[in-house]
Amino acid sequence: MSFLIFLVVFLILNIASFAAYLMDKRKAQKKEWRTKESTLLLFGLVGPFGAVAGMEYARHKTQKAKFKLNYVFLGIHLILIALMFVNGWIHF
Repeated sequence: MSFLIFLVVFLILNIASFAAYLMDKRKAQKKEWRTKESTLLLFGLVGPFGAVAGMEYARHKTQKAKFKLNYVFLGIHLILIALMFVNGWIHF
């Protein structure tokens, strides 16, 4: 049961991250008030799959050096997920 809760929370965080990048791109196009870069990076830290997907899909922030951190966050999450499988913390 705890794995299911973890999975649901992780999915919600990644969906929120994806949405944050898309919303910021739309705001940029309309010249509206934007989301702070630190907030977008925080979304990348907690939901890197969504952040990277949002960056690539919207072609937003892909050239800014600090947003390359999202790829690092994604790699860290992949390593942590692999370790959780190897150590038996995640099982079906």
